[in-house]
Amino acid sequence: MAMVAGHLREVNGYYHIVLSYLDSDGKRKTPSKSTGLPVKGNKKRAEAMLTAAKEKKEQELAQQARLTNAQKCNNPGDMSFAQYLSDWLSMMKGCVEQSTYGGYSRNIKNIILPYYNERFPGLKLCDVTPKHLQDFYSYVINERKSTANTAIHYHANIRKALQHAYRTGMIPSNPADRIQRPKILPFTGGFYSATEAERLLAAVKGDPLEFGVIMALYYGLRRSEVVGLKWSAVDFENKRIRINHVVTVADIDGKTVTIAKDRTKTKSSTRTMPLIPSVEEYLLRLRKEQEQNRKLCGKCYCTDYLDYIYVNEIGELVKPDYLSTHFRALLEKNNLRKIRFHDLRHSCASLLLFNGVQMKQIQEWLGHSNYSTTANIYAHLDSKSKEVSAETISKLFSHT
Repeated sequence: MAMVAGHLREVNGYYHIVLSYLDSDGKRKTPSKSTGLPVKGNKKRAEAMLTAAKEKKEQELAQQARLTNAQKCNNPGDMSFAQYLSDWLSMMKGCVEQSTYGGYSRNIKNIILPYYNERFPGLKLCDVTPKHLQDFYSYVINERKSTANTAIHYHANIRKALQHAYRTGMIPSNPADRIQRPKILPFTGGFYSATEAERLLAAVKGDPLEFGVIMALYYGLRRSEVVGLKWSAVDFENKRIRINHVVTVADIDGKTVTIAKDRTKTKSSTRTMPLIPSVEEYLLRLRKEQEQNRKLCGKCYCTDYLDYIYVNEIGELVKPDYLSTHFRALLEKNNLRKIRFHDLRHSCASLLLFNGVQMKQIQEWLGHSNYSTTANIYAHLDSKSKEVSAETISKLFSHT
């Protein structure tokens, strides 16, 4: 197994992991990655993360070596399709972000591999045909009762894996390029009316979910953006709040991992927004409550997330999944119409639209990367523009 060296480095008061190893081309690589841990009081945890990172990279290099050796064989496509997918997944672990790898891993290990191991055991990589793939997508939609959009996500994973095999000469062509993709259904998000939103805000008052609901409904924030908000992003003096940090979770090899990034979903998602007066008042109260909780808990208070806004009574960071699960329970308890937590983002957009805010401004408020994304999602709600169009047409032909 390839040896990987590494050490810890202090950067701006935080521990960073620096690895050192030779890649498949024999070139020295020294990537650096933040642990997210402040230097003070976290040396042992950082050292444990360093050890885990070294072991993980050694395993990735070993899997890459296996793929390379297979490609050098006389018939590299003779390896089983299932084994190839497993090896490709291991190789991807060091090539993509943790959240992306988590999605690949969940799809391949939980759905794709069990299907092919059961229905086509021993299927060789070189024998995979478009029909093998088309039958899988039919199984996903007809037997598992998943949506066509879900099947397309699986298709994207399979196609990407087979494209690597094609590019490296393991197969003569990519069979995933010759299938009929399931038709994508247009997305229509649920949303609350102004009256329903008012009822929700009243119901959530004093609940641990209150901060999440306020930020999603007022600003249209995603779960990851809500949980990722830090006090340093709030400028009380200039009345601004900056969305520039996210927290997500991913299933990495059977373990749920929390991932913090100083980068939002897209470049446009990083945005600075006005601090709404009622939100400012709420944040000031919340900050005072957290200061009191820290004094009351003393040494029992968790100090790992002091800069984060969304923490519980003992300073632990609220996890993204909590917002979804607790939100469902809160709606049921208060006899509110069932929607998803993410639909609060759609509610924010629809309420803005119904009250005359232009689509371009809504795009900027939500942080969509382009105008078409906003228009495609909310065009069916744009009754204001349709009414203006109707009035214009009526006036034009009023003489007839």
